[in-house]
Amino acid sequence: MATTELTAQTFQQTVTDNDIVLVDLWASWCGPCQRFAPVYDKASETNDGVLFAKVDTEAEQALAAALDISSIPTLMAFREGILVFRQAGALPADALQQVIDGVKGLDMDDVHRQVEQARAAQEAPTA
Repeated sequence: MATTELTAQTFQQTVTDNDIVLVDLWASWCGPCQRFAPVYDKASETNDGVLFAKVDTEAEQALAAALDISSIPTLMAFREGILVFRQAGALPADALQQVIDGVKGLDMDDVHRQVEQARAAQEAPTA
């Protein structure tokens, strides 16, 4: 499966419309990004049910800023529209596969419960 280029206009809908989305935030001048790209592309060919996306941080500077990207490459993983993993730095193939397997194996009922508890705690009035 090929990777999908995301823009500020397509990012949110892509993340919410797909069960599992991995996003590689990169730039053409970034050496670690260039070394990670073939690892990421190869993983996209062997992991059905996962949308592999990329964001060129040079072309999409506003999106990178909105996502608070301060180091590249950064890998983000979303499941059911929820950010469940974020890490800067190029991963070797086995570590990337561990991330993918971990995201696939998440108990999303528990994740939704935790998100709701965190949201409620933020909205609770302070004394």
